Amino acid sequence: MVRMLSVLFASLLAATAFAADAAENYPNRPVRLITGSPGSTSDISARFVAQKLSERWGQQVVVDNRPGAGGIIGAEIAARAAPDGYTLMVGQIGTHASAQFLFKNLAYDPIRDFTPISLMTNSGIALAVHPSVPAKDLRSFVEYAKSKPGGVNYGSAGGGTSSQLSGELFNQMTGARLVHIPYKGAGFALTALVSGETQAAFLSTTTIAAQAKAGKVRPLAVLSEKRFPAAPEIPSAVEAGFAGLDSSVWFGLFAPARTPKAIVTKINREVVSILQSPEAKSALLAQGAEAVPTTPEEFGAFLKKEIAKWGKVIKEAGIKAN
Repeated sequence: MVRMLSVLFASLLAATAFAADAAENYPNRPVRLITGSPGSTSDISARFVAQKLSERWGQQVVVDNRPGAGGIIGAEIAARAAPDGYTLMVGQIGTHASAQFLFKNLAYDPIRDFTPISLMTNSGIALAVHPSVPAKDLRSFVEYAKSKPGGVNYGSAGGGTSSQLSGELFNQMTGARLVHIPYKGAGFALTALVSGETQAAFLSTTTIAAQAKAGKVRPLAVLSEKRFPAAPEIPSAVEAGFAGLDSSVWFGLFAPARTPKAIVTKINREVVSILQSPEAKSALLAQGAEAVPTTPEEFGAFLKKEIAKWGKVIKEAGIKAN
């Protein structure tokens, strides 16, 4: 028995030493960073972090765009990758907090198949209306919508997207009965709102910025506890008296499950340092994103809350993916 324990202890020490050595030498070859469509908010965040990591590590961090199915195709690839730190991915609500409720045969488990590294960026979602809508603020819009149950619609970027989830959260928290009209992307949803085809929309503050400035849409509130730094002129939902009406477009960094903790810690340390820099905060805010780095544990706890929150919204609203 003593000999067996000695062998096990020696094996444990060897494994620990190997993991530490792997982290010390990491990375010694290019790292792949999987993200969504080129030019998307996730792509912008991914490319900024990839460039800075490449400079720090002296190894290229290659952004691998995998559009399709709201990022699920990329998540499937990342989930099956070797857990060695050389494949990472930028995930978001659609890949890690709602997909498991929208797709019956999802090929990965957002919790079991991934290791959270750090939350990266956050973009505010605003409720905007067509100028013909008489409401000038969130509370008066809720009253207006309630006075016309089923008679006021809202556009979204598509079924199951964060913009629809935000709309259904709004309905559930306010008692309004806005009718959902899905479009094939945020751009089409914005065009419909500008033309008056829809009366309202839940879209990112970045998406509506130009049309809001031109007076073609009227933002009533950003769905958050406080005003969003990239659009400080838009009141928060809490200011209007709707605590808990909180929704955002967030992006976070993940590694495949079973990636050595020492490597995860090393990546997290670098990413947090990058995102806390004044350069990162300024550059990302100019693109409509707020840098919000965390520890792996904080990100994991945040993810579990998001899954519980959006799972409840999806089930109560009966939301289905397109």
